Amino acid sequence: MISKEPEIQKYLKLFIGSEEFINGKKRYCIWLKGADIRDIKKSKILSERVNNVQLWRSKSGRKETVAAAATPALFAEIRQPDSDYMAIPITSSERRRYIPIGYMTKDTIASNHLLVLPDATPYEFGVMTSNIHMAWMRTVAGRLKSDYNYSARIVYNNFPWCNPSPELKAVVERTAQGILDARALYPEYTLAELYDPLYMPKELLTAHQNNDRAVMAAYGFSKNSSAFSSESACVAELMKLYQKKVEDGSKNGRI
Repeated sequence: MISKEPEIQKYLKLFIGSEEFINGKKRYCIWLKGADIRDIKKSKILSERVNNVQLWRSKSGRKETVAAAATPALFAEIRQPDSDYMAIPITSSERRRYIPIGYMTKDTIASNHLLVLPDATPYEFGVMTSNIHMAWMRTVAGRLKSDYNYSARIVYNNFPWCNPSPELKAVVERTAQGILDARALYPEYTLAELYDPLYMPKELLTAHQNNDRAVMAAYGFSKNSSAFSSESACVAELMKLYQKKVEDGSKNGRI
């Protein structure tokens, strides 16, 4: 497409879901949100694609799809944030101790198989990639066959966040960056390779363990607390925190 019409390159964006994000696969889409109408009309490729989308949607048996035929140059459902975001794969192998979570730029278009958290801070990354959040996810998430099926409504919105001191929060931010730094040591590897439980690089494993301890401390779970004894005990403590938040009438969700 680019060889035929080089000028349309700016409208071709990486398009990723869980599979592409974890396994480093390349997939692209035509992203015309905010595009110059004249660019679309003078491009044979773009105008043909828009016409085909309009025709396909208008013949659909689903009323929402038929309604979307009125705007054939746009995705039917636009969830893409206008800022860089944290990406959370919806589907991930149960073999992994940690779901690979990472940052993407706003120019990388997320499919409906990827959850996005706009403007996520290092602290949020640290908590969500920690053993505490993973233990919660393994308990409440659904399954696709045996794989984890992460849900914003069930897993994320009900997850009980803590309120650490500025000092403890800063420690989590540092250990979270440590995970990203450890990944950066292996730029040629995909997240699937880095998070294979049999071959996880020592630097990355150590970084995650450091982050796990920092998040445990942020939650007030000392080494002598029951939360340290097992994953089920950790979830039991989180359930108590969730119960307290419900009783206090506080909001449980953050999305």
